[in-house]
Amino acid sequence: MFLRLPDWLRFEMREKWERLQDRCKELALRRWINDNPKIVIAITTVSACVLLLVVIMLLWPGKTVTIELGEKEWFYDLNTGKLFAAKKGLTPPIEAPSGPLPNGRPAGVRAYVLTYAYEPNESERFIGFLETTDPRGGDESPPSGEGYASGARQWAKDKLIRTVEDERWVPADSRLGQAIFQKAFIPNENGERPYYCPPK
Repeated sequence: MFLRLPDWLRFEMREKWERLQDRCKELALRRWINDNPKIVIAITTVSACVLLLVVIMLLWPGKTVTIELGEKEWFYDLNTGKLFAAKKGLTPPIEAPSGPLPNGRPAGVRAYVLTYAYEPNESERFIGFLETTDPRGGDESPPSGEGYASGARQWAKDKLIRTVEDERWVPADSRLGQAIFQKAFIPNENGERPYYCPPK
């Protein structure tokens, strides 16, 4: 009859055998390193050079991206529903190609034309929102208790915005205005945010 060893003894013998195999491999590697010091030094030098090159590439300042700001901006003709380009820096509303609105006010309002594409064609552009000046605004002093307003709040001061589909203008610094602004810059399915597409 075959004598069966206890489980603990078989486990201990297997563990010792595995340790012996590891030690043999370690000794073989040490022997190879001792026998080939030039190869080991060469591998170490190449690895150090690659690491140094990667560190330099990561720390090297990248190419500065220059943004060319055009001399024109997009405007939207409220009479015709079409975009047109006008001189940059004009305060909306401005004169539109179709003439004034029925109430006599200028029909041209600023349009924020956005895109997700790098070099968009007309179908890849969309109007995020429209902007005009609040006729009731004009107070230059900041609200009480506010000595300094953030850039976004300064931009939104005395401005009205709306979407192309909506007829109602809302203050840019209101909750509805901020919702329109945030919806215009919502990321696409790839997680990319749209950016302003100036007229050419």
